[in-house]
Amino acid sequence: IVGGDKDADPRIETQEMQRLRKMVSRLNLEEEVAFWGAQRQDLLPFFYSAAEAIILPSRYESFGMVALEAMGCGTPVIASRVGGLQFTIEDGRTGFLFPEGNWRELAERIREVIISRNLKKKLGQAALRRARKFAWPKIAKEVLSVYRSLL
Repeated sequence: IVGGDKDADPRIETQEMQRLRKMVSRLNLEEEVAFWGAQRQDLLPFFYSAAEAIILPSRYESFGMVALEAMGCGTPVIASRVGGLQFTIEDGRTGFLFPEGNWRELAERIREVIISRNLKKKLGQAALRRARKFAWPKIAKEVLSVYRSLL
């Protein structure tokens, strides 16, 4: 699990992180789950690339930069159908969207990606192509074009 506030005191964990650590211990998953905490931006591609999928069970997400960063590394994203994520991720093509709070569907989507190497590869390749459409130079050109059309 990668995440957290990089500026927070590392000795102070959020209630959510405490809950997750207890759950991992209760389920005897210490060998399967690592808690990496917040990471520097330049290291994130290594984590994204190493993951089977990036899981974003968000309740709210304004745009979904984490999803785009992961997609840019060819990693499928499984996310709540909220905010900007529903416009960034193409359900069933670049990753999966599930109704916010529907943990059964989230678990099923994770299972599908883990079990099928072909599905993971297909989603990852499509995710990479989709992420390229959001590259800063491309977006800057489009914004400039809109401004010029208004003049």
